[in-house]
Amino acid sequence: MSTYLVGDIQGCLDDLRQLLDTAGFDPQHDELWLTGDLVARGPLSLETLRFVKSLGKQATTVLGNHDLHLLAVAEGIAKSKIKDKLQPIFDAPDRDELLHWLRQQPLLAEHPTLPFVMTHAGIPAHWSLKQAQKQAREVEQVLQGDNHLWLLKNMYGNGPDRWSSDLQGIERYRYTINVFTRMRFCYPDGRLDMACKVSPKEAASNQLVPWFTLPRPELGKKMIFGHWAALMGYEDDQVIGLDTGCVWGNSMTLLRWEDGARFEQACPVHAR
Repeated sequence: MSTYLVGDIQGCLDDLRQLLDTAGFDPQHDELWLTGDLVARGPLSLETLRFVKSLGKQATTVLGNHDLHLLAVAEGIAKSKIKDKLQPIFDAPDRDELLHWLRQQPLLAEHPTLPFVMTHAGIPAHWSLKQAQKQAREVEQVLQGDNHLWLLKNMYGNGPDRWSSDLQGIERYRYTINVFTRMRFCYPDGRLDMACKVSPKEAASNQLVPWFTLPRPELGKKMIFGHWAALMGYEDDQVIGLDTGCVWGNSMTLLRWEDGARFEQACPVHAR
């Protein structure tokens, strides 16, 4: 059995399938871990949801910002973005089944035997793994429950930009959602910046730093994330970023955990 980890799919299912074939992925025995953003600007978001769902327990995906936005659009809470290709999902006969399945997925997933943990965007430096797990479960409980419409309606916004254990209600949930699904840069004091999306080199002049460079408690596990295509597969001794910008015409990256082998699939430009 092998364990494969892949960056943001964003509806680029053909590229994912090619990667899995190249790597020799066996859906009967191997595991596939996905960093979220299953849907949005690629051509096959509906088919991607169906494929990942069909893998059952062999697949683990975390929720990304595009996945949460899909859930809000489906409920009439938000409008679809111009470049997103979500309508086939809404027209599908299995729409409700797929959206319910998506809503049950976690914000943070920890492998039961291997030393890695996954979220879409990262874990902030001031949280231990235990704290991150606690905050993820708080939001997941609401999202998976009867009050999910309230959460989807009120999750949008860039504040609060600083964590406090005194945060309550939607401000507490929104901060948690933002760090797990949208975080890229922070200020040196840990405050979030939600606007800058460039590479760390391009942002070097405005005092922002990547979230993973701030001093942090030792997680004891490798942190796997996606979301930040401009990093183009950054890795250090604590983190591995797997979003390499497939939907933007770069590539999709698949990592086999056991031997560290990386598989790259060059992608056409889907986000037009």
